[in-house]
Amino acid sequence: MYSIDLSGKTGLIVGVANENSIAWAIAKILAHAGVRLAFSYQNERLEAKVRALAEQLDDAIIVPCDVLEDHQIWTMYEEIKERLGHLDFLIHSVAFAPREALQGLYLDTRREDYLRALEVSSYSLIALAKHAVPLMTDGGSILALTYIASQRAVPRYNVMGTAKAALEQAVRQLAMELGPNGIRVNAISAGPVQTLAARGIQGFLSMYQAHREKAPLQRSIDKNEIATTALFLCSDMSSGITGSTVYVDAGYHIML
Repeated sequence: MYSIDLSGKTGLIVGVANENSIAWAIAKILAHAGVRLAFSYQNERLEAKVRALAEQLDDAIIVPCDVLEDHQIWTMYEEIKERLGHLDFLIHSVAFAPREALQGLYLDTRREDYLRALEVSSYSLIALAKHAVPLMTDGGSILALTYIASQRAVPRYNVMGTAKAALEQAVRQLAMELGPNGIRVNAISAGPVQTLAARGIQGFLSMYQAHREKAPLQRSIDKNEIATTALFLCSDMSSGITGSTVYVDAGYHIML
C-alpha cells in the first residue's frame, strides 16, 4: 500500500479506544510498514476492546496504563523495555474532559474539570515522554493529536481547546529539549472525524458539516489521511521536521 519501510522499529500507541479511533488507524498503517507495536489500556473495562484489536496485528503487546498514575506509567515502560528492548515511536492520542465541561458556557468551567482536562490531555504527554526517552537510544519520533480549537474559539469545545493549546506548547518545548537526543516531537491537527470521542461533543455534527463547507477541498477528512501523515512523521522522510503542528484538515485552518 505504502512504500515506507519501518521494519525492525517499535512503537507505543496510547489512546486506542475502538476500531473507529484515529489511534487505531495509525496503528494499522504503522504495523503495515513493519513496526512492532505496544498498546496501553486504561482499565479492565477497556482491556477487551484494545486486546481484540491488538491481536489482529503480528506480535503486538498489550499493557495496562492509566496516565493519571505515575507508577503505572513506570511499570508499563519497564514491561516495554523487557519485551521490546527499545522504542522508536510514541503516539499520544489521549484526551478527556468531563462531559459537563463540554456543555454550556466556558465561563462556568469548574476548577476540578479544568485541571483534569489539562492533566489527561496535556500533562500526560510529558509524563509519557519522560519514560520513553531512555528507550529511544537511536533517536525517535513522538507524535501527539491536536485540534484547531487550540488556536481559535470553537463553540462548546470549551476547556478542551485550552488543553490542546497546552499540548501544542508541550510539543514545542519537548522538541527543543529532545532535539539533541535525535528525538523529534510533532503534532497533527486533524479536521473533525466521526469518532466515539468526537460524538461526545455537543453540536459535533454541526461542526463537522461547517468544516466540510468551509474547507478549500470542500470535504471532510478520512482517518487514513491522518494515519498516513503519522507514518510520514515517524519515518526518516520527515527527518528535518520537529516542534511542528501539521494540519490535516482539507485546508480549513487557512480560512477566516
